[in-house]
Amino acid sequence: MIVIIYLYYVDLFYKNFYLIYKYSNTIKVIYLNYIHSLLNHLVKFIMGKNIVVLGTQWGDEGKGKIVDLLTERAKYVVRYQGGHNAGHTLVINGKKIVLHIIPSGILHKNVINVIASGVVLSPEAFIKEIYELESKNIPARSRMVISESCPLILAHHVAIDIAREKALLDKAIGTTGRGIGPAYEDKIARRALRVGDIFNKKKFADKLKEAVHYYNFQLVHYYNSKPVNFQKILKDILEVADILTTMVVDVSELLDRARKRGDVIMFEGAQGMLLDIDHGTYPYVTSSNTTAGGVATGSGFGPRYLDYILGILKAYSTRVGSGPFPTELVDDIGDFLCAKGNEFGTTTGRRRRVGWLDTVTIRRAIQINSLSSLCLTKLDVLDGLEKIKICTSYRLPNGRITEHTPLSIDNWKNIEPIYETMPGWEKNTVNQQSFNKLPAEARYYIKRIEEIAGIPIDIISTGPDRSATITLRDPFHD
Repeated sequence: MIVIIYLYYVDLFYKNFYLIYKYSNTIKVIYLNYIHSLLNHLVKFIMGKNIVVLGTQWGDEGKGKIVDLLTERAKYVVRYQGGHNAGHTLVINGKKIVLHIIPSGILHKNVINVIASGVVLSPEAFIKEIYELESKNIPARSRMVISESCPLILAHHVAIDIAREKALLDKAIGTTGRGIGPAYEDKIARRALRVGDIFNKKKFADKLKEAVHYYNFQLVHYYNSKPVNFQKILKDILEVADILTTMVVDVSELLDRARKRGDVIMFEGAQGMLLDIDHGTYPYVTSSNTTAGGVATGSGFGPRYLDYILGILKAYSTRVGSGPFPTELVDDIGDFLCAKGNEFGTTTGRRRRVGWLDTVTIRRAIQINSLSSLCLTKLDVLDGLEKIKICTSYRLPNGRITEHTPLSIDNWKNIEPIYETMPGWEKNTVNQQSFNKLPAEARYYIKRIEEIAGIPIDIISTGPDRSATITLRDPFHD
C-alpha cells in the first residue's frame, strides 16, 4: 500500500512538472514547494510520530495514565528529566501500580523504556521499583535501558536536602527531600558521580570519598546534622552495580536509529511546566527543565524531529509544597475537590493544595511549550458542583488587569484572580467514553477552555482506568 502511494506521488510530480515547465520560474518554485509538502506529509504518514507528553500545571495532572494509554502505539518511552520525586499512578483493570522513576511504558511488553541523561537516578529507588515490578511478573530489566550520563542520587544528596529544608523553617521550598536538587547541583558543578562511573569501581570509590567528605563537612559544621557513611554508600552501590551497567546504552544513538526506522517515540515529562527551573514560579520550582525544551537537552534527541506536543491539563488546579497559587481554595469546595480527586501526593503522601482552573498560567504553558493540543483530566471530579469557576486574568495590587503571569516571585504576591463563573452539572461523568453523552454544562466547560487556550482539547479523561477516556482527535494522526 505504501509503495503504491509513493509511486502515485512520483507519477504526479513528473506529469505536472512537464506541463508547467514552459511557465515562469515563480510558478515552478510554487509547484516544487507544493510537491515537497506532499512528500513530507507522505513521510509523516509512513514514519512513526515522536510525541511529547508533559504537564501544564504544577504536576500531578495525570500524565501517567495518558502516557500508558498512548504507549500502546509506541516503541520507546523516554524519561528525560527529573528524578524519583515524580510519582505517577497507573490503574490497569482496577489494580493500582505506582511508579516514581521508571517510565510508564514498562507495563507494555513490546516497549523499550529509556532513562535519559537529563534524569538524576537514585539506584536505591530504581532497583526497588525493578524488584516490585518483577514481583508482579513484569520483566522490567529486559524492558529498560539507561544513559551512562545519568547523574546518581546518593545518600549524601538526600541528607543535605533534608538538612537544608529543616534549616529554612517557614521559608522552606517544600522539596520532597529525596536529593533531587543537590544531585542537579553536582551535575552543574561538574562533580557528579554518573552511571558510567560505576564501570571503573576503583575510580568510582575515590570520587565518592571526595564527595562524601565535601557533604559531611557541611552536614556537621553548618547544619549540625549527622554525617553519612562512605563505606555504606559504596557497599550499597556495588551490590547493584551489575544490574545498572547491563542496562547502559548510548541513548542519543539509540533514539536516532529508532527515528530513522520510523519507530514511534514517546517522551514522558515529569512534574509540570510551572515547576520548570527557568520558567516556573521560581524559587518554588524543581531543579530541571520540565518544558518541551528539556526534551532535546535531556535525551539527546534532535528538537526538529519532535512532531507533536501534548499538554496534560487537570480540570482544576493543584499544587504540592510552597509557592504562589492564585486560585487556591481553602474552603468547603477545596475540601470537596481534594477528597473526591484523592489529592494526596503519590511520592510524599502530602495533601495537595487545590484551586480553580487558572487559564492565565495555561496560556503561558501553551506559549512556552508550543503545545499541539491539550488533554483534559479529572473532569469527573467536578461532578456535583453547582457552579464552576475559571480564572481568566489577574488583578494586580495597583489595580491593573493582566492576562500574563508575573516573572518574579514578588510580583506573584497579593494577586487577585478574576473569575468567569459557569454552571456545574449533577449528572455523573465517571467512565464516560462519549463526548456527546457528557452533560451540556460539561461540554460547555470544555469548549470554553478551548476558546481561552486557543488550541484544541484532543483527549478527555473521565476516570483513572485507561478505558475511561474520550478521544476527540488521535494525536498520531492529527
